Amino acid sequence: MVDAQLHLLLEAVARGELSVRDAEARLARLPFEDLGFARVDHHRAVRGHGPEVVYARGKTPGEVAAVALALLAGGGTPVLVTKAAQGHADAVLAAHPDAEWHPRSGMLVLRRSPTGPPGSVAVVCAGTSDLPVAEEAWVTAEAFGCTVDRLVDVGVAGPHRLFAEVERVQRADVLVVVAGMEGALPSLVAGLVGAPVVAVPTSVGYGAAFDGLAALLGMLNSCAVGVGVVNIDNGFGAGALAARILAAAVT
Repeated sequence: MVDAQLHLLLEAVARGELSVRDAEARLARLPFEDLGFARVDHHRAVRGHGPEVVYARGKTPGEVAAVALALLAGGGTPVLVTKAAQGHADAVLAAHPDAEWHPRSGMLVLRRSPTGPPGSVAVVCAGTSDLPVAEEAWVTAEAFGCTVDRLVDVGVAGPHRLFAEVERVQRADVLVVVAGMEGALPSLVAGLVGAPVVAVPTSVGYGAAFDGLAALLGMLNSCAVGVGVVNIDNGFGAGALAARILAAAVT
């Protein structure tokens, strides 16, 4: 429940449209809602962070749907599910048919933010195999109301592909750069732009890539200025951080 909703609730009580008992019942859910298997944090929106995001792995389809619907009822935006499988999507869509399902990235969007910060996010993806993580990043940023430009398959094995799009990347106010293998692309991009770069290592690669560890270490050791790194395959974290960077620029 966000501040505006709390204000409307109190006004409804003052006008006699809502009983004190009903208002108490709604406020009782404000800190968190106990579903038995999960405690849904409705207070997070009051702290200015938006609702919780449901991480689907390890949860049953029914549990994911129940938490997502509880967040939806809380009124905050956006309402997202990450790393979902088809079974999770089926359960959510059965309860909320208007949800958007992105099977490549495992993202479910139940509600988008109606408005977002000014500026743009560029999501730059090294290879097609990195697209699941890149899509998670751009779906997240778009759900937060951001304008997103997508640039795919421009990895360092063929840098001329990136150089052909230099004007596009330089127009962005913040960039999310997704790469596996040796993870060199964020350094190359950061050398071409003055905007912040959020680097996302993926688990794409052969044996010595160590499921993304090589890319993670490469990005952490970038010699380029203005590169921050999120965890392996954490497209959601990168998209959310990009949205916050844009929002912070106008506050």
